[in-house]
Amino acid sequence: MILQVSIDDRTHRLEVPEALLEQAAAFFAQLDRDMDRGWQLGRTWVEHPDREQRCRIVADKLLTAIEDGNTRLGLLMAGYLLDRLPELESVALAVDGEIHDHRFNLVAAPDAAPVVDVETATPALGLDKLAALARAGEEVTAVFKVGRGYRFSVFDHASGAWRDGPLCGAEVEAARLREAAFKARYEALQRGRAD
Repeated sequence: MILQVSIDDRTHRLEVPEALLEQAAAFFAQLDRDMDRGWQLGRTWVEHPDREQRCRIVADKLLTAIEDGNTRLGLLMAGYLLDRLPELESVALAVDGEIHDHRFNLVAAPDAAPVVDVETATPALGLDKLAALARAGEEVTAVFKVGRGYRFSVFDHASGAWRDGPLCGAEVEAARLREAAFKARYEALQRGRAD
């Protein structure tokens, strides 16, 4: 299995043998047990990291392994990501120390819609205004640059994966679409409330 890892303007092509995923299953389980106790994600302590948060934590460890030249640890961290996100094609690692800026590029299913549907991607949580606002902030990324374009991503609860919004030529257009997606997610998170 191949994982493309981008760090600034460098790209690393990590070849993770299928056998490594099987051999490292106990190691991956230990990583999960460690994260079960909670983890510091940026400025926030997360009591029970979900799959996406765990992958961000491991992506951070992958960045450190690559920067330190630790090939073995790098392959193990890449293996964890490929095992937990089978649709993962590449990852862009942020070197600024912000764990939330790591970007996962997932291969969409052939029949997947090109635009994120935030209405159907949200479970009926029924959150109050502040909780919905905070949750929407976690589930709709900031606008980020992709080549010469701009886009954002929205977490899809149905698939447990991040879905990219449309690629825009101008940052202001991506920001407008992101704002609409954020508002739709915020409102969807509130609507599920049983009054």
